[in-house]
Amino acid sequence: MTQNTFDEHHVLHELKHYLPTQTPLKDFIHHNSLHAFQSTKFYDAIFKSSKIFGHQATMPLSDFRKLFKLGRIRPEILESAIANRKENNKVELWKTYLISKEYDDHNEQRIGMLRANWKQKYHIDLDNLVQPFLFRFLCSYLDQGIAIWDFPIGNKSFLESIKELEKNSYTSIFKTKRAKSLLFQEGISIEHLLQIVVGNEAYYEQYLFDQQFSHRGWSGLIASVESQPDTLLSPKQISLHDLIVFELLLEIDNLDNQLGNNWKPLGETTTQSPINLFAEIEKTELQEVLKIWQDAFEWSYYDEVLAGIQQLSISKKKTEVVANQSKSFQAMFCIDEREDSIRRHVEAIDKDSETFGTPGFFTVEFYFQAFGAKFYDKLCPAPVTPKYLIKEYDVTEKRAHDLLYTNKTHQLTTGFLSTFVFGFWSAFRLVKNLFFPQKGPAISNAFLHMNAEGKLTVENKSIDDIENNLQIGFTVEEMATRVASLLNGIALTKDFAPIVYVVAHGSSSANNPHHGAHDCGACSGRPGSVNARVFALMANNVKVREVLKNQGIDIPNATQFIGALHDTASDEIEFYDVPTLNADNAKNHKINATTFEDALDLNAKERSRRFASIDTKSNIKKVRKAIKQRSVSLFEPRPELGHGTNTLCIVGRRSLTKGLFLDRRAFLNSYDYKTDLEGKFLTGIMKPLGPVCGGINLEYYFSRVDNYKLGAGTKLPHNVMGLFGVANSSDGDLRPGLPWQMIEVHDPVRLMIIVEHFPDVVLKVIQSVPEMYEWFINEWVHLSVINPETDELFYFKEGQFVSYKPMTNQIHFFKDVHTLLEDAKEMETNHITHATQENLPIYFYN
Repeated sequence: MTQNTFDEHHVLHELKHYLPTQTPLKDFIHHNSLHAFQSTKFYDAIFKSSKIFGHQATMPLSDFRKLFKLGRIRPEILESAIANRKENNKVELWKTYLISKEYDDHNEQRIGMLRANWKQKYHIDLDNLVQPFLFRFLCSYLDQGIAIWDFPIGNKSFLESIKELEKNSYTSIFKTKRAKSLLFQEGISIEHLLQIVVGNEAYYEQYLFDQQFSHRGWSGLIASVESQPDTLLSPKQISLHDLIVFELLLEIDNLDNQLGNNWKPLGETTTQSPINLFAEIEKTELQEVLKIWQDAFEWSYYDEVLAGIQQLSISKKKTEVVANQSKSFQAMFCIDEREDSIRRHVEAIDKDSETFGTPGFFTVEFYFQAFGAKFYDKLCPAPVTPKYLIKEYDVTEKRAHDLLYTNKTHQLTTGFLSTFVFGFWSAFRLVKNLFFPQKGPAISNAFLHMNAEGKLTVENKSIDDIENNLQIGFTVEEMATRVASLLNGIALTKDFAPIVYVVAHGSSSANNPHHGAHDCGACSGRPGSVNARVFALMANNVKVREVLKNQGIDIPNATQFIGALHDTASDEIEFYDVPTLNADNAKNHKINATTFEDALDLNAKERSRRFASIDTKSNIKKVRKAIKQRSVSLFEPRPELGHGTNTLCIVGRRSLTKGLFLDRRAFLNSYDYKTDLEGKFLTGIMKPLGPVCGGINLEYYFSRVDNYKLGAGTKLPHNVMGLFGVANSSDGDLRPGLPWQMIEVHDPVRLMIIVEHFPDVVLKVIQSVPEMYEWFINEWVHLSVINPETDELFYFKEGQFVSYKPMTNQIHFFKDVHTLLEDAKEMETNHITHATQENLPIYFYN
């Protein structure tokens, strides 16, 4: 923002770059909230953004000091963090600064300073006059199904619809004549309107940034919809340009109506010089203090994790025994950190089982059309554009329908009668749900994403099978390529068990607009059940196995793949295509299903320690029932805590972490360096870890450090707007980011990725893809490596790997998981504030 000549195209581009990129709720994909600053170092970026937009960059200084007193920031780690940034002879001085010195933390933001002059000069609140009407108008135009009546002219662009509506209505949108005449003026432009409102061209860009960031949620949604119109099921032709034109017209209209001719363009009355919003900021001592505290907080945890991994690896080599090659079953789970615990419990119950972690779309990217559905669902990572379509057919079961949601209530006679009948029934249901929550047709049920008894068009048998430029199903060669890619990536190319489960995940909840944030991120915020079933059908295909055999992957005829879905909110599981199992595997599956059920009991107990309403010491079956009930309760604001506490991503063999209690904080991606000495497969594995796992981590980080400006605030007053966003009232701005009930238990620390390989190979891999390297060189994500032969640890710093020696000498051993979880619940209950939220230390366990 250094130019004085207004360039509309440039300004619109810059606005889109800095505005939130959150798409409608149905496609809620986690991402770095400060993505616009990602080309710079993490600390430089967050403090600069804080100065521009006025948000918190880290936890408050008082919270860090509280954590230090509680022992969650270790003294030796704090001293090491100071030494890494300051000279050795100044460690004690800076330690005094950190622990006791008082600082003025007032932050005068740059954004909004120019438009604040409307209040100062004319004592008029332009936002309050314009925004309520603007937001209602936008909501009506963009509505995806809440409104009883559609927008009158919804098939034209936003501005054309406004003109049509104004031309054919008895009343006017505007209060004054000038705004209406400007609307119909041929060739009306943003620059022309700014000349009226601002006057001085030097202020135009600053004014537009002030204006659009006064409602960053709405502007961000519109910018996202403009670039990705398919994110709306009912497409709308709207652009940031049209929004700005309409908003400037409303401002002119309200200024004329309130002040008549007694106002001048803002740029002609202000004495302030134009501000370069993005100019470099002054570095302060407080920023240095917060950097050191943040480093110390993060490394107090990282150090313990790295020590645990190193000590476990060394101890296993000393006591190494030949593993039993015969596996009772194998199970592939999503890398999602919530699946860490279920994997741990499955392996503990059945010592002969083996689990793997891989992104939950299971390498099969496609659009899915459920039977009778009008729209397609994208089931792959957000950046991928699929060329394939999977259709569901032969579904005989009808979807359940709730009479309370009948459209008969919209009609005069039936509406009058149904108000009495359904009104009493609704009240009864409401009270009943309070005491006896249960699933119903209206809740977001992960298991209803696909009909378990229906069939899928997995194999493409003709090149003419095309629908809307999408190929229906995959050819044999395409299926083999995807199956081989997954199996090679996780090093499952031999020693197959009789049954290999492909376990996807989803999340069910009754009253949660952000449910997409709890489903599978690798499936564009949807359950991965279809992907799991499709992969299993591909891997069972005889022709596919013939191709795989020629590639060195020989899957025995007796091995069968079975898809499944784990509901991470209710802790239930559903298996698909079980009748296709042969006689022996059918018997094995009954035993395995019991193992999964017992593991889900333990999983529910482990999760229950974070829920105040559940007694973790209760009978385990009662605990699991309570977990299920909270997932379907209309009154429960925390059906699931989602990715809260995520901190780690570990890429390596299961032996690297098997035996460590990671407290559901680690994304676990299976990988064996022995099968990939040059890092060929590692490149494909690590490339999405920044955008996916790092994106999840950073959205939680920023929503936690400033839930008001970077998060969505408390969800209790949320009002769903048009099925695409939430606001705190009918007139409020859309709230991007995560609500408080999802992040209150989260420790705001950056993700640490730990890779089992040689440092030179990992360095070559991350440098091979510039957009991947950016995540690490700019420190938005930490990266460590453990040498699989020497167990030496390395940390990536300033473009190279440096040796790291943990300060943690001993990792505690805990034999009884029940006692561990019950004691942890008591520890957390005794804490006072969310800033002191306890996350369990690293433990060895049996």
